[in-house]
Amino acid sequence: MSKPPRPDRPFARQGAATARERVLADWRRVDVAALESAGKNHSQPLSVLIPGVMGGLGLDRRRGEAEIIKVWNSLMDPRVTAHAQPAGLHKGTLFVNVDSSVWLDEIVRYRRREILDRIQHSFGKEMVKRISFRVG
Repeated sequence: MSKPPRPDRPFARQGAATARERVLADWRRVDVAALESAGKNHSQPLSVLIPGVMGGLGLDRRRGEAEIIKVWNSLMDPRVTAHAQPAGLHKGTLFVNVDSSVWLDEIVRYRRREILDRIQHSFGKEMVKRISFRVG
């Protein structure tokens, strides 16, 4: 029988090295600490990884933004929705584009509080803290 080929690097064992292995490593001047740490299992279960990945992607926030856009038309007066549409949500501020400065003035003066109250009632005060209207 032939011997199996020697690996290019020493075999890193799990657990503590024996006294013989430590003496040989010292004599050979080979630091096996890096090999031992490379051989450790650093894997984590998916149940631990997935929430972090999903949080990093911000899918909950994006889903909330899409819901606001969908619900906007059913919550608001049709005259308002004809001239104002939500553009996005950033750090608790809902940005709404209005098609003219006349409607911007109407909404900001008379309907801003009503619109904010309706949105906060539907989605919560933490998701939408402020509302900003702009012509665009």
